[in-house]
Amino acid sequence: MTTLLPHHDGSPLYVSDLAPQLGDVVTVRLRVPVGYGPLAAVRTRSNPDHEPEWTDAAPLGSADGWEWWEAPVTVRNPRHGYRWVLAHSADGGGDGRVEWLNQTGLHAIETLDAEDFALVAYPAPPAWLTDSVMYQVFPDRFARSAQADAHPTPDWAIPATWDDPVDPVVPARSQQFYGGDLEGVIEKLDHLVSLGVNLLYLTPIFPAASNHRYDASSFDRVDPLLGGDEAYVRLIEAAHARGIRVIGDLTSNHSGDRHEWFQAALGHPGAPEEEFYYFTDDANTRYESWLGVPSLPKFNWASQELRDRFIEGPDSVVAKWLKPPYSADGWRIDVANMTGRLGSVDLNAEVRQLLRRTMIEINPDTILLGESTNDAASDLQGDGWHGAMTYPSFTRPVWGWLSEPTHAPYLTYDGREATEPWFFTQPIGGIPRYTARQFVDAVVRFTAGIPWRVRLGNMQPLDTHDTGRFATNAAPGTVPVAAGLMMTLPGLPVIFAGDEFGLVGVDGEASRTPIPWGTEGEPAVAERLALYRELVALRHAHPVLSTGGLRWVHVDDESVVFVREAADETLLVLAAKGDADAEIPAGALPGAAAAEALVGDATLAVAGDGAVLLSADGPAFAVWRLAGVEVPAPEPEAATADEVSRGVVSADETTPAEQVESA
Repeated sequence: MTTLLPHHDGSPLYVSDLAPQLGDVVTVRLRVPVGYGPLAAVRTRSNPDHEPEWTDAAPLGSADGWEWWEAPVTVRNPRHGYRWVLAHSADGGGDGRVEWLNQTGLHAIETLDAEDFALVAYPAPPAWLTDSVMYQVFPDRFARSAQADAHPTPDWAIPATWDDPVDPVVPARSQQFYGGDLEGVIEKLDHLVSLGVNLLYLTPIFPAASNHRYDASSFDRVDPLLGGDEAYVRLIEAAHARGIRVIGDLTSNHSGDRHEWFQAALGHPGAPEEEFYYFTDDANTRYESWLGVPSLPKFNWASQELRDRFIEGPDSVVAKWLKPPYSADGWRIDVANMTGRLGSVDLNAEVRQLLRRTMIEINPDTILLGESTNDAASDLQGDGWHGAMTYPSFTRPVWGWLSEPTHAPYLTYDGREATEPWFFTQPIGGIPRYTARQFVDAVVRFTAGIPWRVRLGNMQPLDTHDTGRFATNAAPGTVPVAAGLMMTLPGLPVIFAGDEFGLVGVDGEASRTPIPWGTEGEPAVAERLALYRELVALRHAHPVLSTGGLRWVHVDDESVVFVREAADETLLVLAAKGDADAEIPAGALPGAAAAEALVGDATLAVAGDGAVLLSADGPAFAVWRLAGVEVPAPEPEAATADEVSRGVVSADETTPAEQVESA
């Protein structure tokens, strides 16, 4: 049985202001199980300007088996970290120990500042971000309109019909061309509406010499093969009319080698654009590029002129597409983790802050997401990115726990045959085998260094255009479990187009499969579509899944149980790969006897001692609705004798003790 422990997170139950300014005093709360201790003192420890600062917590009262404490924390730095310190009494049976509570949990020794809870004083993201369910579209493979037939095949392309299999081998890997266009996306917007998604993310739409378009030849126009600027305007207007926001994809780390800026500098020493790139010879013919790929020359962000043209001001690339007539709702920035970084140079923070500043100036209701595929904590402190496309805090742990890898042969990009299942390009022998405990450990580890507010904006996909499809290696029956976790854990759910059709793909190229429109009525597809519609509807129907707190209440090798909590409701979530049999102690789930089943086929019972028993035949995903969390109301401040004598308050507003003292 799980032991009840003190709890705090960054949600409104525990933090009075999630968007403070420097100098503001924020009230933070801690809940402690009744009987835990006895505690001699509860304090917060912050580290402003890297010098510790302490505040004492006062008891707030008890409710539903929990004692609550609250303390003031003054926000002194833009990212202000704090932790809780619990001093146990040495009297009355106490052992005098000291415990430290941070985002990784409760510890008997001091903890790292990097893993503290954190208040963020940078401008907050728009509220709609946490209300969103994202749908990712790779334009060449999503939908092809009749208008696409009028577009000439570009010189770089290897034409393919919509039913042709994806060819993962170079050169087809980047040049196989299906011809999906923006008009095709417009024609399928009602599909997005039927799913319930309300945020559309398009991978690049600028002209390029590849099917993925991450090698832009210009940032100033939409690829004519997609329908040009006019089609982009029509798409955004049609999406907005349906309640769907649209964000674009921009490469801040590099351009394509056909880009007009690069061509102006290549072989032309002294050209104004030469400072935009890292040329390594006097003739401007050799240069730094992304991972040594010559078609992707790397930007040098020391150039003020590059900053002016790309980011700063109303005439920049970043600003243009956020303004009318386009009015896009934000950007996802490609290779954000490498942007501005090369050897001893690190301008990343400057670039992300410039991006954020320009977007606030142009339209503060836009969002900025950065791609940072590995440990992103150092870049995700609220100063730039509202969140990130990052994999170790959710996607990789889900794969490790819920996969059952096959070893079917497939072709790699260079035509070699491989059998080791793809796992985010990590040469570690394929997909690791995690238990449910390890899944939770990984999620906690890779979110511990990220402020709560930023964590809520992190993209949370099962897969993307850069990965294999999760369903390729999913253990039987686990797709609903994985999709359920995506929708119920803190973060921004992301459906990669085709997941709702049950598409598979062994790696990031094979996953870019044209959508099989017309198969919606097939039983397997209809079942998958129904699953996604149900889960997206659950997310929208219960705001606690967007902003509520997270508390793990049971973890074993096969299953996890957690709650998303707010003052008005609590959702209890069970996810299991195998059979589930969880006993949760009395007090962990107040009001569980009145739980309302929302999703899944599992059993909830309350034992005579108040313990909650959950059971299900696995794999299983289930959700119940419970009452909200009761937080004790603070005691009104007692009036002093002087206030009574001056008539500020009446005598009957004082406490009995003060009335005696006053008399």
